[in-house]
Amino acid sequence: MRIPLSALLISTLVLTGCGNSRLNPMNWFGRAKSTPVATAENTNPLIPQRRGSILRREQLPYAGQLMSQVKTLHIERTPGGALVRVSGIAQFQRPYEVRLIPTNNKQPVNGVLTFDLKAVQPGKKLAQGSEWTRTVTAATFLTDNELDGVRTIQVQAAQNTMSSRRR
Repeated sequence: MRIPLSALLISTLVLTGCGNSRLNPMNWFGRAKSTPVATAENTNPLIPQRRGSILRREQLPYAGQLMSQVKTLHIERTPGGALVRVSGIAQFQRPYEVRLIPTNNKQPVNGVLTFDLKAVQPGKKLAQGSEWTRTVTAATFLTDNELDGVRTIQVQAAQNTMSSRRR
């Protein structure tokens, strides 16, 4: 038992003594090198990246069309801004996804902030019906910063435009 153990110890010492040889287990991998990591700009590590999912549909662009008419325009003061509430009349019954779409990225042009009143119409054309059955309402909130420099708020439809001025 002494002879095999002695032979094993001697062979281990001989192999470790081979400094730059491939027989030395300490030389099987090269030295570690540090390289800088390419980081993407404007990333926040606290916000998770969006991952694709088979259950999540990709967002389609908004398919709304201009409403037929703007019926009422109300601007209500609220803490921190104003609420713009608009009622409009659609050409056909059952419009949905009614939105006030800002033009010029909510930037006033000559003191006028303009919105388009749009809604998605059903695929098949339905009966026109009475005005009451075609009336829908949409609203949007504007902060005090967005209202800075705005003297008039204007809402456009296909057949008319309504506006309200600051007092």
